[in-house]
Amino acid sequence: MLRYAFLLTASLAVAQVPADHAERMTRGAEMFRKDIAPLLKEHCVKCHGGEKTKADFDLATREGLLKGGSEGVAVVPFDSGKSWMMKLVRHEEEPEMPDKKPKLPDDAIAKLAAWIDHGAPYDGPLVEGKAPPRDKSVVSDEDRKWWSFQPLAKVVPPRSGGVPPPTTPALAEPALPSAAEPRTAAGRRRSLDNPIDAFLLAAAAPKGLALNPPADAHTLVRRATLDLTGLPPDESHGTHESYESHVEKLLASPAFGERWARHWLDVARFAESSGFEHDYDRPHAFHYRDFVIKALNSDMPYDQFVRWQLAGDEFAPGDPLALMATGFLGAGVFPTQITANEVERTRYDAMDDMLSTTGSAFLAITVGCARCHDHKFDPIPTADYYRLLSTFTTTVRSNIDVELEPEKTKALRATWAKQGDALKAEVAKVESTLRPAFDQWLASGLGDTASEWTLLEPTDLKSSGKATFKPLGDGSYLVEGESAVWDTYTITAPVAQQRITALRLEALTHPSLKRKGPGRAGNGNFGLGKITVTLGTNAATIARAFADFEQNKTNLSIAGSLDMDSSSGWAVDGQIGKDHAAVFVFDPPLDPPAGAKLTINLSHTVNTQHGIGRPRLAITGADDPKLEGSALSAKIATAMQHARTGAKLADADRTTLFAWWKQREKTWQAANKQLTDHNAKEPDGTTTVLVCAEGHKPLVMHSQGAPFLDETHILKRGDTNQKESVAAQSFLQVLMRGDANQWQWSPPKDAKYTGRRRSLANWLTDVDHGPGALLARVAVNRVWQHHFGRGLVSTPNDFGKTGALPSHPELLDWLAGEFIRNGWRMKPIHRLIMTSAAYQQSSAADAAKVALDPDNALFLRRTPVRLEAEAVRDSILAVSGLLDRTMFGPGTLDENSKRRSIYFTIKRSRLLNSMVVFDAPEPLVSQGSRPTTTVAPQALLLMNSPQVRAWAEALAQRAGNPERAYQLALGRAPSADEAAAAAKFIATGGTSALADLCQVLFGLNEFAYLP
Repeated sequence: MLRYAFLLTASLAVAQVPADHAERMTRGAEMFRKDIAPLLKEHCVKCHGGEKTKADFDLATREGLLKGGSEGVAVVPFDSGKSWMMKLVRHEEEPEMPDKKPKLPDDAIAKLAAWIDHGAPYDGPLVEGKAPPRDKSVVSDEDRKWWSFQPLAKVVPPRSGGVPPPTTPALAEPALPSAAEPRTAAGRRRSLDNPIDAFLLAAAAPKGLALNPPADAHTLVRRATLDLTGLPPDESHGTHESYESHVEKLLASPAFGERWARHWLDVARFAESSGFEHDYDRPHAFHYRDFVIKALNSDMPYDQFVRWQLAGDEFAPGDPLALMATGFLGAGVFPTQITANEVERTRYDAMDDMLSTTGSAFLAITVGCARCHDHKFDPIPTADYYRLLSTFTTTVRSNIDVELEPEKTKALRATWAKQGDALKAEVAKVESTLRPAFDQWLASGLGDTASEWTLLEPTDLKSSGKATFKPLGDGSYLVEGESAVWDTYTITAPVAQQRITALRLEALTHPSLKRKGPGRAGNGNFGLGKITVTLGTNAATIARAFADFEQNKTNLSIAGSLDMDSSSGWAVDGQIGKDHAAVFVFDPPLDPPAGAKLTINLSHTVNTQHGIGRPRLAITGADDPKLEGSALSAKIATAMQHARTGAKLADADRTTLFAWWKQREKTWQAANKQLTDHNAKEPDGTTTVLVCAEGHKPLVMHSQGAPFLDETHILKRGDTNQKESVAAQSFLQVLMRGDANQWQWSPPKDAKYTGRRRSLANWLTDVDHGPGALLARVAVNRVWQHHFGRGLVSTPNDFGKTGALPSHPELLDWLAGEFIRNGWRMKPIHRLIMTSAAYQQSSAADAAKVALDPDNALFLRRTPVRLEAEAVRDSILAVSGLLDRTMFGPGTLDENSKRRSIYFTIKRSRLLNSMVVFDAPEPLVSQGSRPTTTVAPQALLLMNSPQVRAWAEALAQRAGNPERAYQLALGRAPSADEAAAAAKFIATGGTSALADLCQVLFGLNEFAYLP
């Protein structure tokens, strides 16, 4: 720590230049030529800048000297006293220099000090040909020349060259009779006017290649439908509509958002649990998934899509969808057991996850590689990384309540209130009819009310540990705070009742208790080892006790709370999660004087941390106390005493007694129940949403530290123990044209947030001066990738120097430009791609093409792509007729669910086998693309899964025969050979043969591949 303080002081002293700077530097240069250069060459440079550079300390040039090494700044120009190198050569500190050699002569040390005091100038490098080290903290113009950092090129699509457009088949089924309605797509020709085709053909021309002929109508319909919705075409896909109309219908389908949201959730590393060994659930994280689906279906502009995911709460704080969008930042892993010495490192890890995912998802840049050192390949200095990281200094996960549809809820509440007014009027009417009966009850002396219980209203509640007591308004108290090993509750309450025959103790449940209680133990139990009651200073004698339930009849019974054995007492395991009560009968009864107080001690000594979680106490004067009976408040009991005197009742007492008495009447109970039930159904449009923002109560699991740091420091080597300066927000120099201030946004004074995330979003989406061009390139490349099986850049998450170069750079820039010109809307790009001849071509292989373009990097033929896990499962459900199309809401881990697979809960420690076997990724980091494997477990799943079998049986029942099974599963009739084989199989296969055949259809490549 002392060295750190010294180095920090030294680094700050660099700027302290004396007035005679020039004169000193001139004199120092003479010293260098005459004495210092020979001295450094003989004793220092061999290890520091010559044959090797120990500790990253390079003395070959002045720049290297002033930069220092891995141990920090070594020389402060003009101040040898603050220069650590002098302490080393004087052997005042370790490591002594020269290393493993005698100390330099005193006159040599004096010359070194004098040279430093004269500014430590050089007169050229000490090693021949050694150039000054480049300052990597400054990004040069040369760095900006990398293709992805450039502004969008102004590209004009090439001319198609007059290539004759081949004919595209109509979408109509060939089996339609000739008398059917004329086909609107008949004779339609595939046009090569689409600029995409012009770009591809221009790139292919030097090799003498062209696009494949178009796919047949059946293939094209199946391809488009699976591609855009993740479901096979159904029987009403539009026999007579044009291909373009079919595409429009698919883009408008709610299934479009469900299909394409899954692609984005991979990029966003979305999951609904925290990960690591405990992997706690995030039950409200699904709202982010729903946001993505809704955004894609509504064709939300992509720049808004980006802004909201980074700072939806800052752009549109009143919009629930904008709040849901911030779940993007909080979707990553996070430990839930954090010790004190892990707090700071864990916080930097959490911010790194937010920043790295932002960089990969939106810009396809590996920003996180600059955490510990300057990026080895891309121009991202460590300082840039930490300045960008500071954006998230106070960004944390929170669960907040939001109202999803305020206007709709307002209308529902108005209707609800009107209905409630009518029910209140009915209750009032019933009460008016009951008044005569109430007056008669008063006149008769109140009838039999001796069995009623009067609630105690404590004036003092204490815990021998550190527990606290929260009143719940019904005479009960919720015990909160630390749960001591052994705890005694001391409860003191005034009593006005003239005779007390028994005390009733209720142990009530509460949602905050483990398993609802009624105890504070981990299993919801309690253990009352001893109860004592004192009236004033006199101990009451408890003659007997009884309870509604006892754990056993020996040591864990109600009688155990009256003996002298502290290890025995009342417990209720066996009926955890239920309210319980016990009655303690006094003999003789208590006769409290005026102003008396009752003190009850409840000692919990049967087991550790087994206190009652929610006690309530009442007293009675009945000769034969019962567990049952209404719990009267002290106010009602006092009013009854007044009524029994025969004197005229005060209006307040009459009102109090009527409020209690009417509750015993069935007509009032029925009317009031209707009102109570109605009130319980008040329209509540609020829902709990996981957001990642600022200003809300942070989600803290088990941490010995604060949820966030107040400042973000630039860290040396990413080490929180080696802090340098505080990082002020800025952005990546290589993607900045102008000053960072142009994107900074200051929130209103009363705002809960800092505005840093909105500032980041402003920069990220700026096409003219920020990385907006790169943002657009990355986005359209992802769309192209999912339509063609590979991107124009085949590394969708890395557009840096370790990534692949674009196969068609001009096409990529033109598409990105079109994207921006169309208001950042995705659907026009989908439409443009899907109506191109390139998308509609067949997958027929040509030997010449394969030889010249083996990887199909020119996109001159269709490459069939295996469907993702979700699309395989959803397709099976769809053709079986069992698919539940319910959208949105909480997911499930039940593989028997019939909803679309996007609604599976993604729990990191419990990924579903049916998804993983078909290459669904582990959501730890952003996934730009999924691998496509072909392994035996995939076939075994389709052969042996009980779900697949049940769905095959459903398809068999729906189809009824092999021909229709083919039509439903594959969208076509079986060939003659297939029909003959199927008929033979059905004839000899027994009662389950058709289901067996349907299960075989699920396993065909034709079913599982996007053609």
